[in-house]
Amino acid sequence: MDWLDVIKSIIYGIIEGVTEWLPISSTGHLILLERLLPFKAGETAVSNAKFFSFFLIVIQLGAILAVVVTFWRELWPFPRKRLAVPAKSRDDFVPFRLGQTPFVVDKRILRLWWIILIACVPAAIIGLLFDEQIEAIFYNPWTVAIMLIVVGVAFYVVEHGLKKTKKIPRIVSIEQIDWRIALIIGLFQVVAAVFPGTSRSGATILGGLMIGMSRPVATTFTFYLAVPVMFGASLLKLLKIGLDYNLIQWLSIFVGMGVAYLVSILVIRFLLNYIRKRDFRIFAYYRVALGCIVLIAAIAGFFKTPV
Repeated sequence: MDWLDVIKSIIYGIIEGVTEWLPISSTGHLILLERLLPFKAGETAVSNAKFFSFFLIVIQLGAILAVVVTFWRELWPFPRKRLAVPAKSRDDFVPFRLGQTPFVVDKRILRLWWIILIACVPAAIIGLLFDEQIEAIFYNPWTVAIMLIVVGVAFYVVEHGLKKTKKIPRIVSIEQIDWRIALIIGLFQVVAAVFPGTSRSGATILGGLMIGMSRPVATTFTFYLAVPVMFGASLLKLLKIGLDYNLIQWLSIFVGMGVAYLVSILVIRFLLNYIRKRDFRIFAYYRVALGCIVLIAAIAGFFKTPV
């Protein structure tokens, strides 16, 4: 068994926690990192590849937990007691009892979850029907490089256009997002589901900016979408791949998830503060630069599997 894999999982957790929420593609970074720091705790190359495919998705559970913890009050629709609800907002709550304990359900948050689920439908359909084909065809450094550059350029063009025209966002609160807007964001999310290197957060933030969302709204809604999308992807991979791993591999998974959780908490807070006064162009520059490096490395044969 290779205990060094546990150390590697810490590095993977840091990269996941940073790149999952910044619009720079977590999957793209992890695919590239796997070439530099491959896991070796499995008995064969095939078992290591199977484990990495599982690890790549499941490590995201730590990042998901960070969103749940950060936005718990915004996403949990069941305040404990009706007495805790301000009188002026009582119309937004429906009372009910669980045994002898009074509860209420927040209709606004239930509506938010309805909007979130609508946005997740397109990617869920594509994932359920074509997950294996997408991974076989597009999960390679060439796709990662191209999408890093393409989406980076798109971010620059959109942000430059917004600055030049000084266009005021028309969607400045989550409550303004209806099912049509959610579906449009969901279609942008499909691009990220198909092409690694796009960035799920990058695609949805970019889509939000293009249809008139403010940066904080586009970013926050992207964080909300991560919960069902990433949890669903993890569950799908769990059902397909199974749980036949050794002690070192399981330890690597839990360590990676824990590190991803802690780093994600910090990065989520950082990004929400950052975009209040700045735009996303710095991430556009980073994406294009990294994409060019990956493209050059791919041409040079850096990512070819050793014989």
